[in-house]
Amino acid sequence: MSSFGDCAAFSDRVDVTVANLLKKEVSDIIVAPGYDEDALTLLKKKKNGKYLIIEIDPDYIPDPIETRSVFGITMEQDRNDVEISEELFKNIVTTQQIIPDNAKRDLLVALITLKYTQSNSVCFALDGQTIGVGAGQQSRIHCTRLAAGKADNWWLRQHPIVHQMDFRAGISRSEVNNAIDGWINEDFTLAEEKQWTQYFNVVPDRLTKTEKQNWLRGLKDVSYVSDAFLPFRDNIDRAAQSGVRYLVQTGNSLRDDQVIEAANENGMVMANSGIRLFHH
Repeated sequence: MSSFGDCAAFSDRVDVTVANLLKKEVSDIIVAPGYDEDALTLLKKKKNGKYLIIEIDPDYIPDPIETRSVFGITMEQDRNDVEISEELFKNIVTTQQIIPDNAKRDLLVALITLKYTQSNSVCFALDGQTIGVGAGQQSRIHCTRLAAGKADNWWLRQHPIVHQMDFRAGISRSEVNNAIDGWINEDFTLAEEKQWTQYFNVVPDRLTKTEKQNWLRGLKDVSYVSDAFLPFRDNIDRAAQSGVRYLVQTGNSLRDDQVIEAANENGMVMANSGIRLFHH
């Protein structure tokens, strides 16, 4: 989504397929444990030879203690070395108990994402990818609203009108992305609206509020993970509006009974992991 500053990070060796994909994408840096020679040749040509290519040591193990210095005060904490596995969502506390394999995969993706995301944070995932992250907020419900809004935006981008848009020749990939975002977002100034219409040969009709709501009802079976416990049921109720059916949270809050009740009312499967994935 970002027009600048993208970093592509890989846990496996990069081959020419990846290099060909990145040729077309906005990216400033790539990090990987190794590169095939033909892939490396292509990547070195990106950005007129200024593309930053870093090879990491796959055997590197960071120190067990992390240190931060803030205004002369040194703080230390254990590194977050928790193992992300299906064991974290075996303690199911809702009436609904079954988590299908595809949802287990999505929950694992969301858990890994949150392990390295600034707390407070929540993550929505579907089809093996994150579709919305709400991070660094002061309130859990604000995290959920932020991530849910991004998930809704992602689903609106799947609308048939988007795939039929008639873009003006010569506009860049980032401009195409901005044009689609403008189709979804109606909160434009007059100047922005004028600029937006210039992206198209034929300006597409925007969806009405009712049409948007009807389309968003098609977003289903989403997985949702919180990096700490959910303090109130409002997080559950908002997540349900964006198709959440499977969720993992820390649990053991003062209002666990209310949170579980909300999950049951919305037909969700919820597991309490018993761990926090805070990252500061």
